[in-house]
Amino acid sequence: MSEDCLDRQLTFLAEIDALKSVVRQSPLVNRSRRENSAEHSWHLAMFALVLSEAGPAVDVAKVIAMLLIHDIVEIDAGDAPIHGAYDAGALAYAERAAAERIFGLLPEPQRDRFLSLWNEFEAAETAEARFAKALDRLQPLLLNTLTGGGTWAENGVTEEQVYERYGPTIQRGSPALWFRARALVRRHFNTC
Repeated sequence: MSEDCLDRQLTFLAEIDALKSVVRQSPLVNRSRRENSAEHSWHLAMFALVLSEAGPAVDVAKVIAMLLIHDIVEIDAGDAPIHGAYDAGALAYAERAAAERIFGLLPEPQRDRFLSLWNEFEAAETAEARFAKALDRLQPLLLNTLTGGGTWAENGVTEEQVYERYGPTIQRGSPALWFRARALVRRHFNTC
């Protein structure tokens, strides 16, 4: 490995430390604070390891790789909460620019591999990407059910809105996970 290659990798690793400063809407289960995007990505990687049998036959290592890099673009583009209002076109443009800049810090073969994984996740056309997207929706759903409604309560989100915003993505990636998640949502709203 060349010194330049190693320097670029270390620069990238230092840059992505900034993901720890991107605060998300979802509270921690203990409700002490909101999670950051780096914690979210780690938690999703664990979801993939633990829940891989609940999804279709996928390359779990590839799913984990997607989940670890999918939100790196938030360093530049910020986090767009699912219950917030935002310009989807402007966000997609900002995220694409962020992906090019941040992954561009890496040596060419890694840059291309990371961009390819990020693009695959965004397109959600492969079984791995659909499962990764399902987990990305399932994690905040679970946190909301464990924190008295979390962001749902804060944003006045209805049960029907939860089904509309989370359901299709989770169902597409793992019908079994959506079956269970739907029951958690129903139980949450029946006890409110």
